[in-house]
Amino acid sequence: MFDKVALYLQDSHDLRDGLDYVRYAEEKGFYAVWQAESRLVRDAIVPMAAYAAVTEKIKVGSGVINNWTRNIGLLAATFLTLDDLAPDRIICGIGAWWDPLARNVGITRRKPLKAMRETVIVLRKLLNMERVTFHGEFHHVDGIELDVVHGRREPRNVPIMIGATGPKMMQLTGEIADGAVLNYCVPPEYNDHAMELLDKGARKAGRSVYDLDRPQLIVCSVDHDHDKAIETTKMLLCQYLAQQPHIAKASGVSDEVVHEIQSILGWPATKEQINKAKHLVPDELVDRITASGTPDEARAKVKEYLDRGATYPILYPVGGDFKLLIDTFSPLADKSS
Repeated sequence: MFDKVALYLQDSHDLRDGLDYVRYAEEKGFYAVWQAESRLVRDAIVPMAAYAAVTEKIKVGSGVINNWTRNIGLLAATFLTLDDLAPDRIICGIGAWWDPLARNVGITRRKPLKAMRETVIVLRKLLNMERVTFHGEFHHVDGIELDVVHGRREPRNVPIMIGATGPKMMQLTGEIADGAVLNYCVPPEYNDHAMELLDKGARKAGRSVYDLDRPQLIVCSVDHDHDKAIETTKMLLCQYLAQQPHIAKASGVSDEVVHEIQSILGWPATKEQINKAKHLVPDELVDRITASGTPDEARAKVKEYLDRGATYPILYPVGGDFKLLIDTFSPLADKSS
């Protein structure tokens, strides 16, 4: 059923355990691992380097870093370095971040579309080993290049994927990126409009939506006990709905539910607050916007996202048995059955 599958890792596990999960995913035929960078917890780059160092074939992506906090020269050098560690296995997933977190650390996300366009243009040129002069509104560089003396001078094969949620960013992604990282906590039918928007942007660049890679983050909780899987997912959903308004909006969750959860959760939320608020997340919502339940139920839900345009799932385990999730979606298991 699943020829191509990826694993998404956040912060719900010990970092060294993450290395074991990635090695196990590679052993089970997974295509990629993506490391989150959203809240002020784990950055993406350090784990990515660790994953790349302990594997041989699996691709390693940032899911996603933001385009505001890293200087463009350093950003290019970072992905050059990762590509040195794992040639042709690195994916740059980048997004426009979100408020109120960005605002709370002093970032003003003005003109996010223009800022993203400039970032992708300059980053791609640098990774292509070009000498770049660029004077935009957000990036100013004069005659810079990746200054490789003791290494590979050839252009680097690092796909640039935008984590887009809003309609304008989705169109821009279709126009300038190698692909889109479709968001999580959305129902499968969300993809219908996303595909239209990506195609609209892609046609500006003389291509179609089918020329873009379109992996999708999918919250996934797998347990042989259906109810246990649902409860695990509720803990994650109540936190994300309270803290990330763009996800709540894309999910179609009522303002009333969001405000009630926000009245309980602080920032950062404690485990006690999350346990107190999770009952406010309805079972229907869990079923609609995540792949949670028994292995068969989770597989069936993920297939709905693929049927509506995602090229492969990036499975976000929200806790529980990571290896059961990997076994459930292993492409090798499909081929041996």
